[in-house]
Amino acid sequence: MKRGKGEKKATKSRDGSGQVVPLTEPVVTATGMVGTRSWIGGLFTRSNRRQDKAVDYTLSPLQEERLQRLQDRMVVPFDETRPDHQESLKALWNVAFPNVHLTGLVTEQWKEMGWQGPNPSTDFRGCGFIALENLLFSARTYPVCFRRLLLKQRGDRAKWEYPFAVAGINISFMLIQMLDLQNNPKPKCLPGMNFLKLLEEDERAFDVLYCIAFAMMDAQWLAMHASYMEFNEVLQATRNQLERELSLDDIHRIQDLPAYNLLFQ
Repeated sequence: MKRGKGEKKATKSRDGSGQVVPLTEPVVTATGMVGTRSWIGGLFTRSNRRQDKAVDYTLSPLQEERLQRLQDRMVVPFDETRPDHQESLKALWNVAFPNVHLTGLVTEQWKEMGWQGPNPSTDFRGCGFIALENLLFSARTYPVCFRRLLLKQRGDRAKWEYPFAVAGINISFMLIQMLDLQNNPKPKCLPGMNFLKLLEEDERAFDVLYCIAFAMMDAQWLAMHASYMEFNEVLQATRNQLERELSLDDIHRIQDLPAYNLLFQ
């Protein structure tokens, strides 16, 4: 494939299906970079986010408490020297590949899960420990869906597939942006405000929404017959659909989202 003008030479990695995935050189953006050699080049350099009219609203005590706990999770960086973070990473491997012995925290084996290199800790820059928590939650709560996405078990797959783990980190980051969760003391956008209603009903709402977003992204990927060069567009389409569903009037629980059923297909 010929490279367009200004396009950088790609390096290669392997995703969970064993396919080789070209990766671009580092891309630094105004909002940060996910991964050290993020193959999703320029994902956050352009924003299609709509500016919602400022609306003041009051959080219930429960909403305030749960939002604060979620925001506290968001600022925890992944620390490869912390034993609990090491154990979480090992736990992710064990649930993904229960019959395959992991030889170490730094090993080429990680590329089989869709990390960009032998040390997964370098891919967490730009999102943090919550991205690993999201992946673990998905694996433990919706194991059938998790394995279907990890192993790319459904649909007519592209020759160059998206790397599973790195895609998961970018989905975590996308949700934080989409829901305006970094805005203190509370989100100002409509999807974020409506999300707080779901969070009041279920403290796991963010983690479940992550699982829905991952399943929706893969469905969009297949519907668009996408390859790695189209990942930006696929993730943007996923974000647009999530924003629409979170803006519906009859959404009172995370289970009310139309895309929730994707977790069981």
